[in-house]
Amino acid sequence: MRNAGRRRDWSQLTLVSTLSPCVMCTGTALLYRIPRILVGENQNFMGAENLFRQHGVGVTVLQDSNCIQMMGDFIRDHEDLWNEDIGR
Repeated sequence: MRNAGRRRDWSQLTLVSTLSPCVMCTGTALLYRIPRILVGENQNFMGAENLFRQHGVGVTVLQDSNCIQMMGDFIRDHEDLWNEDIGR
């Protein structure tokens, strides 16, 4: 989103995320009124999906095995970075 510039078509976009979006990313998507979220997986981390749903945003979770494996490997291999990023 940081590189998207001054778009005016946010309400026509779909946010695609490997992992379930954190509260900060969820808030940003809600602020820009992005109506659809496509999530690769939420087994390694459950973000604020219910907050999206409460605001009428369509959320589709794929539970893609490649995303699950990739995020699991990242968390295992970079535990300090992961814990710093998610605020633990």
